[in-house]
Amino acid sequence: MPEAIPLRQRAARLGLLLTVFVCAACGLVYELALVTLGSFLIGDTAVQASIVLSVMIFAMGVGALAAKPLQRWAAAAFAAVELLLACLGGFSVILLYAAFAWLKVYTGALIVVALIIGGLAGAEIPLLMVLLQRIRQQAASSAVADLFAADYIGALLGGLAFPFLLLPAFGQIRGALVVGAVNAMAGLVLVFTVFRHDLRPLARGLLGAAALTVAAALGASYLYADKFEATAEQALFANPIVHSEQSSYQRIVITEAASPFRTKDTRLYLNGDLQFSSVDEYRYHEALVHPALAQKRRNVLVLGGGDGLAVREILTYPDVESVTLVELDPAMTRLARTFDTLTELNRNAFADPRVTIVNADAFSWLRDCACRFDAAIVDFPDPDQTSIAKLYSKEFYGLLARALEPGGAAVIQSGSPFYAPKSFWCIEATIRAAGLATAPYHLNVPSFGDWGFILATGDASARLEIAPAARPRPLDNAVLTAATVFPPDRRADSADISTLLHPVILDHLRQEWSTR
Repeated sequence: MPEAIPLRQRAARLGLLLTVFVCAACGLVYELALVTLGSFLIGDTAVQASIVLSVMIFAMGVGALAAKPLQRWAAAAFAAVELLLACLGGFSVILLYAAFAWLKVYTGALIVVALIIGGLAGAEIPLLMVLLQRIRQQAASSAVADLFAADYIGALLGGLAFPFLLLPAFGQIRGALVVGAVNAMAGLVLVFTVFRHDLRPLARGLLGAAALTVAAALGASYLYADKFEATAEQALFANPIVHSEQSSYQRIVITEAASPFRTKDTRLYLNGDLQFSSVDEYRYHEALVHPALAQKRRNVLVLGGGDGLAVREILTYPDVESVTLVELDPAMTRLARTFDTLTELNRNAFADPRVTIVNADAFSWLRDCACRFDAAIVDFPDPDQTSIAKLYSKEFYGLLARALEPGGAAVIQSGSPFYAPKSFWCIEATIRAAGLATAPYHLNVPSFGDWGFILATGDASARLEIAPAARPRPLDNAVLTAATVFPPDRRADSADISTLLHPVILDHLRQEWSTR
C-alpha cells in the first residue's frame, strides 16, 4: 500500500497549489490590462497584444533562468518576487498612463514594464517547484504536472475575471491595484504560514516592512485613483473636460471651451480621437448626409453616428418616415439622449418618434438583417483598430449594397484625402470592388482639415447632387461638382482593396497618420 500522506503535509501542498492558481490569475490580468490600456490609448489592438505577449513570454524565460541562483533561499525569494510583482503589476496602468499623458511616450515604457513583469512572473515557477518538493519529495515530472495544472487553471480565472468582473466593477486603474494586493497577499500568506521556519528573523522583518509599505502604497493609490485619472486625462486635452467615462467599448470624453465663433466649442473624443467640434461640425455632417438623400429618403439607415448629429440632418426632411441608427456603444447613444450639450447640438434627434436606435455591431446586424433602405449614412471612426477595420472591408460594403433599395444611395465618411490619400483611395476602391458605383468628393472641415466622403450607389454611375428642398450651408450643386476634383498629388491611379482577412486599410492608415 502507498504510504499515507500526513494531513499537515497535504494542507501545505494544497496551499502552495492554491497560491500558484492565484498568482497565475494575477499574471494574466496584468497582461490583459496592458493590452487593453494600449488599445484605448494608442489603438490597434493586434499590435498592442503582439508587443505585450511576445515581450512578456520572452521575459518569463529570462526570469526563470535568473531565479536559479535564488533557489537556496526559495521562500524569502518567492515572497520578495511577489511583493515586487504586486507593486509593479498593481501600478502598471498608473505608470503607463502617466508616461502617455505627461511624457508623451508609451511604447517604450510599455516594453520596459512588460519586461519586468514578465521576468518576475517567470521567476515564480522555479521557486515554487523548490518549495513544493520541500513539502513532499516527489518525482520532478509529477511536481511539474501539479504546478502547471494549477497555473493554467488560474490563468483561465484571470482571463475571465478581467473583462467580466474587474473592468466593470473597478475600472482599469483600480482593477490593477486590487489584483496587485491579491498577488502580494497570496505570496506572503504562503511564505509566512507554510514556510515561516525557512525565514531568518531579519528576512521576516524586512519582508514584513516591505509588505506594509506595498499595502499602504496600493491602498492610498486606490483612494486617489479618480483624482489621478482626472488630472492625467486633462493633461491630454487642451480644453476643460466636462464629461468622461469608460464604456465597455471606448473612452468617451467631452470638452468645452470659449470660442471666438460661438459661445463655446464643444468637442467629442473617442479613445482620444476627435469626432467633432461644435464650431464646424455642421460642415462635416451636412456634407455627409445631404448627397445621400438627394433622390430617395423615405427609410434611412445610419451606421455609427451615435452622437445624433447625422440623424439631426436627416430629420430636416419632412418626407423621411423612419431612421434606423445602428450604434455599437449604448453609452454613446445614452449620452446623446441625456447630456444637455449633446441634445442641444443634435436638436434632441433621438426623441423623434421616427428614430429607432439599435445597439449592435454594424457588421453582424447588416449580415442578419433582411431590411432594405432608400439611403444609408456610414459614419464610423477611422479604421485605426482591427475591430473597426472590418467595417471598411469589401465584405462589409457587399452587405451594405445588399441593404440598399434599387436606386438607393449611401455616403461613407472616408478620412482625409490630403493627410491619408492611400487610405482614402483604398476605401473608394474597396467600395467599387463590392459592386457599387462611386463618386468621391471632399470638403474643408477646419477641425479636421481636408476631409473626404464617397457617394456609393447600385446604379451604373453615382450622381452627386443636393435635393431642391435641402439648404446645406457649405454645399450647393456647384460646390458639390467642384468637390469631386482632386489635385494631382492627391489622386490615385490604383489602390489596394481591403478585406476581412487582409485589412490593408490598417497599414495605410497607420503609416500615413504616424508621419503627420
